[in-house]
Amino acid sequence: MNYPVWEVPLLGGGLLIAGVAIVHVFIAHFAIGGGLFLVLTEMKGYREGDGRIIDYVRLHSRFLILLTLVLGALTGVGIWFTISLVQPAGTSALIRNFMWIWAIEWVFFGVEIAAAFVYYYGWDRLDRRTHLTVGWIYFGAAWISLFLVNGIISFMLTPGDWLKTHNIQDAFFNPSFFPSTFMRTCVAVALAGLYAFVTAALLREEDLRANMIRYSARWLVPAFLLLPMGGLWYFAVIPQDARELSLGGAPVVMVFLALSVGLSALIFAYGTFGTAIEPRRFSLAAALVLLAMGLAVTGSSEWVREAIRKPYIIYDYMYANSIRVEDAPTVQAQGALASSKWATVRTVTPENRIQAGKQVFRLLCSSCHTVDGYNAIRPFVRDWPEDYIQQQLGQLNVLKPIMPPFLGNEQERDALAAWLATLGNQEQQP
Repeated sequence: MNYPVWEVPLLGGGLLIAGVAIVHVFIAHFAIGGGLFLVLTEMKGYREGDGRIIDYVRLHSRFLILLTLVLGALTGVGIWFTISLVQPAGTSALIRNFMWIWAIEWVFFGVEIAAAFVYYYGWDRLDRRTHLTVGWIYFGAAWISLFLVNGIISFMLTPGDWLKTHNIQDAFFNPSFFPSTFMRTCVAVALAGLYAFVTAALLREEDLRANMIRYSARWLVPAFLLLPMGGLWYFAVIPQDARELSLGGAPVVMVFLALSVGLSALIFAYGTFGTAIEPRRFSLAAALVLLAMGLAVTGSSEWVREAIRKPYIIYDYMYANSIRVEDAPTVQAQGALASSKWATVRTVTPENRIQAGKQVFRLLCSSCHTVDGYNAIRPFVRDWPEDYIQQQLGQLNVLKPIMPPFLGNEQERDALAAWLATLGNQEQQP
């Protein structure tokens, strides 16, 4: 508990991170699959001797550069900014443990950016072979970045043997690393096709537009056929409690999982069969609708991945409120207020009981809850008597397994119950 608490009114820190991260993930996966799309489509143009396809690839490369290197880069920086403020302890743990992985990833990210610029500005300046080589370098660097970052992200749910060995190899090649790498690669390929629908729909020549729309649709087929196998593989290796949360233990999580699967099926059905039947009637509006559905699938899937990790930031290592599992007994013994370097109230007294309860909420609860807003606490405790709230706080992890146990001492639990009781018995302030 070495860091100050940064509260985000109404939205909450978690929702703010999710909003930035989902957009970034949606664009970043396109940056990978889109790189493969560029080189294979350029090769298709040369093979068929169709200069119009080459002109289309040139158009698509501009679209990719502007989207990934501008909005993608901005949202990437935004992720670092938000997680450092909302979850500084978890961010610090990931940086310390994976310092060299991050360093390697930044090298490949630099190569990816340089190759993207050379590829785009190399049209009419480089010979075919060199230009294609640069495109392959771009795709390779982008995929290696995914490979490296995925090892860190998957570690947060399945740290595996690292909990005992604290070895970086065990952390990186964790139980869910390979299935999640496989799934993310499939998603990147599918998103390449979805984004290509947009640029293909802009083509004016009817026969070329129909040809490129059919071609873009084929990018969906391998990804959507392989994703179910990757999903089964993934769910087989994640912790049992996490698996149960997604399969009925938490109804909201199950709904989002079903939404992800259902929308994916709709995208596959219309994106492949619909375009095959009437490619000439496929419009920009239809392409944008499919792209929006792809964003919804990305958001739902990432939300499920984050939700099944609860009540932890790093599974079995650090709770969502940034307290390490091994430190929990010490914090409970001496109190959360006394353990925090930034608490303005250090001990609970009869005079400061309500103020202390509010401080305890900020330290132990505000990482997931707001007072009024997303996942608000006020509606939960409305009209609850103080003694009932005390009982609930004493059994948090039993009543709601997605929540950590109450990690304060008895006096702090009483103070939090008192503050929540006053909160629940007053109307929301305008």
